[in-house]
Amino acid sequence: MGKKWQNRMRNWITSKMELPQDVMMDLPRITMIGQIHIYIENHRGLLTFSDKELRLLLKQGQLLIKGQSFVIKTILPEEILLEGKIDEVLYIDN
Repeated sequence: MGKKWQNRMRNWITSKMELPQDVMMDLPRITMIGQIHIYIENHRGLLTFSDKELRLLLKQGQLLIKGQSFVIKTILPEEILLEGKIDEVLYIDN
């Protein structure tokens, strides 16, 4: 089956079963509170971390977060809680 058909089927199943798209499509779920707190679920691993930058591997691409005074409050295999002053959240499709 082609990828296009698989995506259509996933969308149809998601809408009929009322499942969140992030679950069916294997997408990251990002919850951000102001500029001080970001919680990311369903990532594939930590690539880089400093007090000014965090880069996560996703199923497709990467997520880059830039800012200041970053502290990882929680890190689990597919979840991360980052605190600090968040200036940018970028999706990198590679």
